[in-house]
Amino acid sequence: MQVRKPIDPSATRSRASSPPVPRPKSVEPDTLVRPARGMFVWGTVLFVWLISLLPWRLWPAAPDLLLLVLAFWCAHEPRRVGMMAAFVFGLLMDVHDARLLGEHALVYTLVAYGSIVLHRRLQRFDLFAQALHMMPVFVVAQLFGLALHAWLTGAWPGWHWTLGPAVTAALWPVVGWLLQLPQRHSEDTEASKG
Repeated sequence: MQVRKPIDPSATRSRASSPPVPRPKSVEPDTLVRPARGMFVWGTVLFVWLISLLPWRLWPAAPDLLLLVLAFWCAHEPRRVGMMAAFVFGLLMDVHDARLLGEHALVYTLVAYGSIVLHRRLQRFDLFAQALHMMPVFVVAQLFGLALHAWLTGAWPGWHWTLGPAVTAALWPVVGWLLQLPQRHSEDTEASKG
């Protein structure tokens, strides 16, 4: 027969009195103090759209900068840029590229939807972790577009297309830093005045 030892109440702690668990640095929220101005948001989208009309996009591993900027603004300013804007710019890119009408529109709309769904989660992470969250969104949306293209044309383009979404996701921190620069600049000038 075993004798049970009495439990010391001071040895057991309740969950409420346990010390808080430290968060890794990448989980700290990287919020903007003020929302971006509408003119800046739409100015960057239109500027990148004009850059996207250049022929450098024909390279298979070229990042889709318009898709990247639309996804960034859908994640950080979902009330200003949404799925309708992504659809319209996708149609414009379809007309420019003389491809199947709706192929880019489908991809851009899927990425915008993924960005809007993840926008609260993305606000809690730094730009590098946001890029890791967005990488599957870019790859899956591109896969849907290519599957539709392969089904309608009867030819699979191979797997070299995965470089494009990977480079697009790798550019997320750089583009995010550039697009957040005006908000940070205004925050710094207000801190120095006050």
